[in-house]
Amino acid sequence: MNVARVIFGRKQCYSTSSKGWIQRQARDPFVKAAKSNQFRARSAFKLVQLNDKYRVLRNGYTVIDCGAAPGGWTQVAAKKVQGKGLVIGIDLLPIDPIPGAHLIQGNFMYPQTQASVRTILGDRKADLVCSDMAPSFSGNHVADHARSMELCESALMFAQTTLKPGGAFIAKFLMGGSEVEFRKKLQTLFGKVKQEKPEASRKKSTEGFFVALNYLPSK
Repeated sequence: MNVARVIFGRKQCYSTSSKGWIQRQARDPFVKAAKSNQFRARSAFKLVQLNDKYRVLRNGYTVIDCGAAPGGWTQVAAKKVQGKGLVIGIDLLPIDPIPGAHLIQGNFMYPQTQASVRTILGDRKADLVCSDMAPSFSGNHVADHARSMELCESALMFAQTTLKPGGAFIAKFLMGGSEVEFRKKLQTLFGKVKQEKPEASRKKSTEGFFVALNYLPSK
């Protein structure tokens, strides 16, 4: 027997063994808040909370969201930058249109995708490059951690080609040990590097976020 659910406008089917997951979702205040704010995912509040602390999103900013699907972070960015701001969301998966955002389907590391980004940017550079990407979970935490750090490295490589001096970088990772070396790398490129776990992150999750501020490309 399958149990159907509709969350953030997407219908999916789950076995009855997923009943506990459904009940947890129903109790989750960030799921409820996401629905009331018309965000596509509860994860949108992770960026909201990081921005409340570090002010990485401001009116007129240029923002690139790597691995944007289903679009929660892109929605937050588009609402914050408004006016003369520019938001570009990139993902391998298609993303439903988001008012105030340019969406690209593709791998952000591919030359053709980066060319599409540069076309939209014109003569701009990004104030923020962010990534909420996580690997497809294998159940092996060591392997999942390693893959998450690979995603961070890829996002950072892309950020180095698009960030303006003084810009910011945010990337999600799974804790496991090697994030220490990645943090040291960030410290050679940015004036300030912090590690955060927003309130919107689930307590049992091993995820964390690097927030790197004041990009120093010549350092």
